[in-house]
Amino acid sequence: MTQMRSDTKASGSGGVAVEPAAPAASDKIPAHVWRTAGVVVFGAVMGMLDTSLVNIGLRTIGADLGASLATIQWVASAYLLALGVSLTVCGWLARRVGVTRLWLGALVAFTLTSVLCAFAPTAGWLIGARILQGLAAGLMIPAGQTILGQAAGPQRMGRVMGVVGIAVVGAPAIGPTIGGLMLAHWSWEWLFLINIPFGLAGLALGPRYLPRSSGMPTQKLDIVGVVLAGGGVSAVVYGLGEIAVTGSATSASVWLPVVLGLAGLAGFLTRALRTEQSLLDIRLFGNRAFRIANTASFFAGGAMFGVMVLLPLYFQVLHGTGLVCTDVDLLAYGLGGIVMLPLGGRLTDRFGGGRVAVIGNLAIAAAVLPFAFLPADANGVLIQSLLFVAGMATGVGAMPLVSSAYASVRREQLPDATAFVNILQRVGGAVAVAVVAVILSRAASSGWSPVSGYHLAFGVLAALSVVASAASTVLYGHQRRA
Repeated sequence: MTQMRSDTKASGSGGVAVEPAAPAASDKIPAHVWRTAGVVVFGAVMGMLDTSLVNIGLRTIGADLGASLATIQWVASAYLLALGVSLTVCGWLARRVGVTRLWLGALVAFTLTSVLCAFAPTAGWLIGARILQGLAAGLMIPAGQTILGQAAGPQRMGRVMGVVGIAVVGAPAIGPTIGGLMLAHWSWEWLFLINIPFGLAGLALGPRYLPRSSGMPTQKLDIVGVVLAGGGVSAVVYGLGEIAVTGSATSASVWLPVVLGLAGLAGFLTRALRTEQSLLDIRLFGNRAFRIANTASFFAGGAMFGVMVLLPLYFQVLHGTGLVCTDVDLLAYGLGGIVMLPLGGRLTDRFGGGRVAVIGNLAIAAAVLPFAFLPADANGVLIQSLLFVAGMATGVGAMPLVSSAYASVRREQLPDATAFVNILQRVGGAVAVAVVAVILSRAASSGWSPVSGYHLAFGVLAALSVVASAASTVLYGHQRRA
């Protein structure tokens, strides 16, 4: 079946958009679309590579700057919290100044803040620079996806996103290995300076190859909406992240920000439904295809982020593997995704993202579930084979859902759509990581064998993939009827 776009209420127009049947997957993608994708990749690589590099360098950075681990953890946390805030204003800014201008401006900001981070003389300076860098990343990532979606169109969305996804998956796959080598042979400043060549390349090519875009008059920025939505997302993500620190879901540092964040989000939803011009167009969720694709993506993103956090611990704690060796062991997972993503994109354009994601997420569950039963001394070849298969499955599990969400909305709705997809994926990831942290903490405090907690955590992540597959089945049924 071809992929269809569901009926959707137009934001502020009251109209209805219906997606025409997608052409055959052999429909050639114009060269200018690939050039656009090639430029946007620079920003995508910077965003994904930066997070994986910095996380492994926190202890080294803290030791050099004379900061405690509790303080230096804010180098990572401040970035994520700032990113959550700027995600909520990306759609408004894209309409106000034009999405290409927004992407270029965010790329400039990300590159400059990388320099500020590299030359930070104190931990406080570094944390401040990371806040600015997170704000830039929260604009750059969805703006790049909006540019790609508008250039590709719904019939080519899968193939373009699949190829660009190679860089998105490849960067975090090789990032820890590169970061480990940098820390071993150079200094931590290079964890940030590595962003500069990517930023300069994007800035050199962007004005030439990216589509021209101009802003349009929009309503004033809804400051209250920014506080409620941005603060709400950041508070929820922060509170869930505290579970990994405290090892408990009942600590005040966990439940208080989560409750406040949920209250803020509830306030934003109430406010958004009462106006035609809210900060984010919440009425997009009246589009059934968009709603289902995001629901499935929430669980698929949770499983993906959970696996990416759990696997390094699995190797380091259970197998006693060093940092660099752990990163090498994880390359199979990234390589599997790199191999499969282009095929996943072609299949998505031909058969629809729902059908592909049903199979892909079941395959993820099938590849992750064996880790719930493997002994601590399991055969290395078997483990690497399972990781490679899990990576391949991820290439046809997560990206088709994102492509389906973007293909289900009209061109002018993409800025808000990309913001929603990124927000829900990150919240889903935070929930999954929090669940993993609680499981491992309870296992350790209850006197379980070291491997038992990991068995349960892998089982839960496999279950999340099954839930994502079930939601994808609903999406597939909707696409067939559309």
